[in-house]
Amino acid sequence: MADVKIIQSKPRKTPNLPNYQQAYQEFSWDKAAGELVDFFPDGTLNIAYNCIDRHAEGDKKDKKALIYNGDDGTKEDYTFADMKKLTSQFANVLTGQDVKKGDRVFIFLPSIPERYVAFLGILKMGGIAGTMFAAFQEMALLDRLQDSQASVIITNADLYPRIENIKKDLPKLQKVILVERGSAELPAGEHIVSYDKEMANASAEFEPAKMSKDDYSYMLYTSGTTGKPKGVVHGHLDVLQAMVSTKYSLDIQDDDIYWCTADLGWVTGVVYGVLGIWGLGGTSVIFDGRFSPEAWYKVLQDYKVTVWYSAPTAIRMLMGAPTQPKDFDLSSLRHLASVGEPLNPEAIWWGMDAFGLPFHDTWWQTELGAISITNYPGIEIKPGSMGKPLPGVYAAVIDDGGRELPAGEEGDLALKASTVSSLMKTIWNNQEKFDSYFRGEWYISGDRGIKDKDGYFWFVGRSDDVINTAGERVGPFEVESALVTYPDVIEAGVIGKPDEIRGQIIKAFVVTQPGVKQTEELKTKIQAHVKKHLAGHAYPREIEFIDKLPKTRSGKIMRRILKSKELGQDIGDTSTLEDY
Repeated sequence: MADVKIIQSKPRKTPNLPNYQQAYQEFSWDKAAGELVDFFPDGTLNIAYNCIDRHAEGDKKDKKALIYNGDDGTKEDYTFADMKKLTSQFANVLTGQDVKKGDRVFIFLPSIPERYVAFLGILKMGGIAGTMFAAFQEMALLDRLQDSQASVIITNADLYPRIENIKKDLPKLQKVILVERGSAELPAGEHIVSYDKEMANASAEFEPAKMSKDDYSYMLYTSGTTGKPKGVVHGHLDVLQAMVSTKYSLDIQDDDIYWCTADLGWVTGVVYGVLGIWGLGGTSVIFDGRFSPEAWYKVLQDYKVTVWYSAPTAIRMLMGAPTQPKDFDLSSLRHLASVGEPLNPEAIWWGMDAFGLPFHDTWWQTELGAISITNYPGIEIKPGSMGKPLPGVYAAVIDDGGRELPAGEEGDLALKASTVSSLMKTIWNNQEKFDSYFRGEWYISGDRGIKDKDGYFWFVGRSDDVINTAGERVGPFEVESALVTYPDVIEAGVIGKPDEIRGQIIKAFVVTQPGVKQTEELKTKIQAHVKKHLAGHAYPREIEFIDKLPKTRSGKIMRRILKSKELGQDIGDTSTLEDY
């Protein structure tokens, strides 16, 4: 860390925040709430009202909120006035189906506009919205719908057979609302409701439900090492930290065209595809298509995207692709950011070469509900660092007793719970699990980290991922970062493997560039490269070439899957993994 080369980020555009230090010193959540969130006269609020209605009732009514680019070439634009009408209609559809405040309503759709209308319509009428990936199969669906006791699910005819096959095991599921886009024929049944027909008959007037700041708004199920997925539940005041972080970390301005590549089934798709950008009255691009460098660069080019928020996996895939940014006009881009897992320094340097801009890494978790540590625009970037706490958030590296550790010492990365306004409200039906996240006043992230003398935080690894080899503690991320700097390596995942002599040895699973011969000689060269660039004790004594790494749909490498398979153990829940 001491020898890291620093990138000077471009000055931020947000007025009244000339530098990080001033922002951090002057910030307070009460002040931010007063400036950013519209509360009702009785002190209640509603996320949907803040994201849509207030803009539709003001001078942004004709501004584009959603720009949709479909997989089939469909292009549609929706203004804030359009979104107010549609979300109000859907809120009326739900109340017409006897859905009440607090009921769980789940969305199982591809990335089409109806998905976003449904999400905000649920929140507008006081329901709890659950989002799921369209790639989920029956077991993943059953786990979530059973545990949440969802009463309604919104899907389409193409995906409905997966619901039909499990409905007998879902006694609480009363209605299935089917969206007709892309479907010639809908299945029949007493529990089937036509989205299009009900929307056509629904009133466009709806008074948003008055919700307290702690009332539940949305829930997402995250996979654990063992057992069933756990339901992380958030509240309506989450919109505050979503807006603060979108404004100050992603530097969104009123004239920006913004693209967050995350699916709505992932927390980033909820917080930064809906809450933050629309809370600020911004314009968001939605792309419903498979990843390809050509397709992504065309979205950036054709819509003149200015702020782009993506994942390290996607960035690394772009790095290794034959198609490069120079083949497109991407001059509109002015700010790049990354989320999902730590961003390797090599990707940041590539961003500088390819776009003339660095990717600003951001750190947070589903449980935290919004960016908490970030490479704040305008500060110097230390490639590989998580950055500094978002203004208003107090983060530290602590020991087992909750004592803050000095700079340079490794420990548990923790945040004072009272300083994270978007912190989860509960784990659904699992108070014991919820309580396990806290140590006194601290929220324990489960990550190990180091804080340097300048206040930057550095990710070491998950608590159960850190490798102890011959008495030396090694973070898998630093080894992976060294591995991907070797020219023939695209991606790498690193685990600790039990060893009788050293306790553990470092084993690396490596994905190489297409056409590279995966030989023992190449393994030796890669090992020598890591020794040279990292440390003699931190090189992988074993290397295994694989076609792809197990990753979540957010792009996070699942080292536990690699380790479990290596040791012949149960790999646990895999429903949130890509093609797994």
